[in-house]
Amino acid sequence: MDDPYKILGVRRDDSDETIRAAYRKLAKRHHPDLNPDKPEALDRFKAINAANDILSDPDKRARFDRGEIDAAGNERPPERPFYRDAGAQAGRYSSHEQPSPEDLADLFGAAFGDRFRGGGFSTEGADAHYSLTVDFLDAANGAVRRLTLPDGRVLDVTIPPGLRDGHVLRLKGQGHPGFGGGAPGDALVEINVAPHKLFRRVGDDVLMELPVTLQEAVLGATLEVPTLKGKVRLRIPPNSGTGTKLRMAGRGIAGGNQVVELKLVLPPVPEPALAEFLTQWKPEHPFDPRAGGR
Repeated sequence: MDDPYKILGVRRDDSDETIRAAYRKLAKRHHPDLNPDKPEALDRFKAINAANDILSDPDKRARFDRGEIDAAGNERPPERPFYRDAGAQAGRYSSHEQPSPEDLADLFGAAFGDRFRGGGFSTEGADAHYSLTVDFLDAANGAVRRLTLPDGRVLDVTIPPGLRDGHVLRLKGQGHPGFGGGAPGDALVEINVAPHKLFRRVGDDVLMELPVTLQEAVLGATLEVPTLKGKVRLRIPPNSGTGTKLRMAGRGIAGGNQVVELKLVLPPVPEPALAEFLTQWKPEHPFDPRAGGR
């Protein structure tokens, strides 16, 4: 496996925040769900997650930097054969003397590390870090989405309503397995919320732009407007221009509001009758719409 720093395009002395930002950017770009026509995206996505699994964990990152584990998180062979240390420990006992359990823990600890000491001969598994991209509406309303892990396992991830971009969900016991009967670690799933073509989140409010015709803006109208939970009817007051904002109470996220900003759109083709009317029309209350910007 390649160097995780190279995979994420970061330097060894970069901060955790820089690494996290690089990972999120790459995970969104190469997520298989967003690249259905690119089979190679899955391999790239797996490599990005594996690299992040090393660099997002301070202990793993430090051990990788010291050369104690490789890019896949596997233990590197010690610089000197373990039997030298173990032999030194074993030399304390004669051929007729049986070591105690505590001595055995010391003996195996010298060969394989402190995780074997203490008589338990077990260690908990490490946490695993993953990324899951979800639709805007799923994050707003809540959903259950399936996450396929690099090792082929599948997790059903519950997305609670109102989840924000960048939030990390902890799935208990779904991380790396423990050793010697030790409990498995947890899966930490960072949620990336995909942008929506209509809606934009600001706090718990949802903003959207609604195109209206000249007739609807001048005379007023009642129009169907999309919301997080389906279409509703919204009254457009007469004489509403571009930039007019209408608030739909409680239609946002977690009790927030939906704010609809009107955008006046002229006909795509000329309207001779309208042009003739405007040529003859003399406004009763003339005004200069550019006066405030001078």
